[in-house]
Amino acid sequence: GLPTLRLDPKVSRSVLPLSAVFIGMVTSNNLCLKHVGVAFYNVGRSLTTVFNVLLSYLLLKQTTSLYALLACGVIIGGFWLGVDQEGAEGTLSWTGIFFGILASLCVSLNAIYTKKVLPVVDGSIWRLTFYNNVNACVLFFPLMLLLGEFRTLYHFDKLGSPSFWGMMTLGGVFGFAIGYVTGLQIKFTSPLTHNVSGTAKACAQTVLAVIYFEETKSLLWWTSNLMVLGGSFAYTWVKGLEMRKVQEDPNVKSCERNETGV
Repeated sequence: GLPTLRLDPKVSRSVLPLSAVFIGMVTSNNLCLKHVGVAFYNVGRSLTTVFNVLLSYLLLKQTTSLYALLACGVIIGGFWLGVDQEGAEGTLSWTGIFFGILASLCVSLNAIYTKKVLPVVDGSIWRLTFYNNVNACVLFFPLMLLLGEFRTLYHFDKLGSPSFWGMMTLGGVFGFAIGYVTGLQIKFTSPLTHNVSGTAKACAQTVLAVIYFEETKSLLWWTSNLMVLGGSFAYTWVKGLEMRKVQEDPNVKSCERNETGV
């Protein structure tokens, strides 16, 4: 069942770094989507794996194998080809790209901080979601004030529209579900499994978006998507093999054991 929830200021403070990253992730994701198409969104914020490698090295001092780095190279290549093709089609938004890169960084940091903060809430995803959302609600207020969102809200003509609130509620439910399931996945599996499902989701999302919006894309555009997806999958596969090798080989040193699990 659901745990009894009470707001502990000390725990709330401990979860605060995750909440800040979470806000960055939500904001940059939405701003990226505002400026780029849904089909390109996958490429626009495809650098999460690359940031995983960078942050693992910078924050955790974990090194990455050559094959995994090559996979990251393919992802970066796919990203730049995608940017080039969006430019060729006249649909490129550098603002969207910027927020896409920022979103990639935040998604990567989100996974790291989720893992880091879980012990504070006794490994309970419900409690983590609760504290994270409470913190986020509080943190969003000064942001809204700073960016003049309250004025925009005041003049918003659909504020009394049931369909608007229906869509907002639906979005909230999906957002909560995504956050909860992501947390569960990070808790019970590994970032590798998270990468696999993320890659599959991105693939489905891209194809569905192109079909839904009846878009026609060039061969190179599809190539960029395949490079990003292929690179992500290759990275996951390489990491999976490395982890299996570590688990099977009892002679592997503990430091090496730590290095392979990004």
